[in-house]
This record gives sequence, C-alpha cells and structure tokens, in this order.
Amino acid sequence: MPVCWKARAILPKREAQTLSDQLEELEPAPVVSAFELGERGLWEVEAFFVNEPDEADLQQRFGVPMRVIPIEDENWVARALEGLPPVQTQRFYIYGEHSAQTVPANAIGLKIEASYAFGTGHHGTTKGCLLAYERLAKRRTFRNALDLGCGTGILGMAFARHTHKPVVATDIDQLATAKTIENAKLNRANAFMRVATANGFKTPLIAEHTPYDLIFANILAGPLMKLMPGIRANLARAGNAILSGLLDEQANAICNMARTQNLRVLKRSALEGWITLTLERP
Repeated sequence: MPVCWKARAILPKREAQTLSDQLEELEPAPVVSAFELGERGLWEVEAFFVNEPDEADLQQRFGVPMRVIPIEDENWVARALEGLPPVQTQRFYIYGEHSAQTVPANAIGLKIEASYAFGTGHHGTTKGCLLAYERLAKRRTFRNALDLGCGTGILGMAFARHTHKPVVATDIDQLATAKTIENAKLNRANAFMRVATANGFKTPLIAEHTPYDLIFANILAGPLMKLMPGIRANLARAGNAILSGLLDEQANAICNMARTQNLRVLKRSALEGWITLTLERP
C-alpha cells in the first residue's frame, strides 16, 4: 500500500519555480521540492501528497502535465541516496551510516540517514545555512533558536549540538517532524529540542519560547514572503534570521520584503545556484 503519492514535472527553471510556488498554495499543502537536473537548464519539481491527486486536475490547475506515482512503504530514498559523500563545513560533518568511520575528531557529527523527510544535508541550501550560521557564531552567541520548516532537523540539531541551548523546530509535514524527533535522539540533541507540526507560526510552541535570537527558514520563496512579518515579530532585537531556498532572481524580492519589515540584510551568499540571506533585526 502506498504511504504517499508523488506528482512530478520537469520544466525550465522559471516555470519550475512558478509551479513550486503554486503547489505550496494548495490546501492542504503537499511537501514540495525543486532541484536542478544539470541538463539544458531543466529542473525537476516534486510534490508529495498524502492522498492520490488526479493528474487531469493538476494539469487543469497549473497548465503543466504532472505524472503521479505511488510511493510504496519501503526505504526508496535510501536506495537512491546510498553512498552519498559526507557534507563538511568548518564545524559540522553530516554523514550516513556508510561514512560513520570518517567523522573528524574536531567536528560536530550529525548522522542523517536518507528517509521520507527532506534534508540529508546534500542540498546547497542546507550547507548555505550552516555556513551562514558559522559566520554569525564567530562574532556572537545565541540563547535560543527557531528552525522553521525543519525537514529532518539538521539546522536545529546543528544549533543544539553547537550551543547546548534550546531550539524549537517545526514543519508543516508530520513525517518531517517525526523524523526530526528521531534524528534529535540519534544525534544527542533531543534534550535541547522541542518539535511541533505546524503551518508557519501557528503553534503555541513557537509563542511559548519567543522571541528568538536566531531563526532558520530554509523553505521556498513564496512561503518566505508570507512568513516575513512573523519572522520579524518573533525575532529578538539584534537577532538574526538565516533564509534560504531561493533562486537568484527571487532574492531581491525577499530582500525588499525583509526591509519593509525593518530587517537589515547583512549578507547574501550563493552556493550551487541557491541564495542564502542573513538578516538582522535592529
């Protein structure tokens, strides 16, 4: 029996991002990802649904043919990602079981096995966020953090393991939050993490611990635009926000939206075709 359904389309970059944004508007929202294929500028858009969507209905809604296939109850992601090399930054080392013997002695190792939830650390947005955090951590300390759209919990766990300070992690997808709880236990970060399934800021857990010195939001441009007022409202004075999931042509709009919320853009960095922004609330 399928555990979920995947709708897939391959499009040029701009059309792919438009489709990704439109899929995020659905209620209930599917889990959406968009990745460059490295072939003539084409991108693959995937949307994962709990219930089977109708191909004809998707094409009528979005004007794009999307093939719908069932995802069976097996570790299909693990098969696809088996053997991926570890991801290393100055402080962190993200690895799977096949690389467990290679963790450097001076690194914070985070073991992330491939799973149904997104976030094995191999995407440029995740590494971009980790690098942005490392830059900030060299000049200041943080007391608490929020990982908004946590996926498998990599960013929240990195913060927890590095600071031994509390972090709230939320995601709209219950599979993702379940995997975050599992990963937090596996990586000895659960003592510092509180996890909830929520749409944006709509959970008492976030309100209970606000304001935050640091907010991670590694999601897509459309949701970021909507969540920017909430990011500002939940960010402490002199606090920082690290945003990613942005294509280059989307970053200016996000920067402008941030400025309307009185958030200062400290740094804009690019990695593997994705933009990471570091903001500050004055």
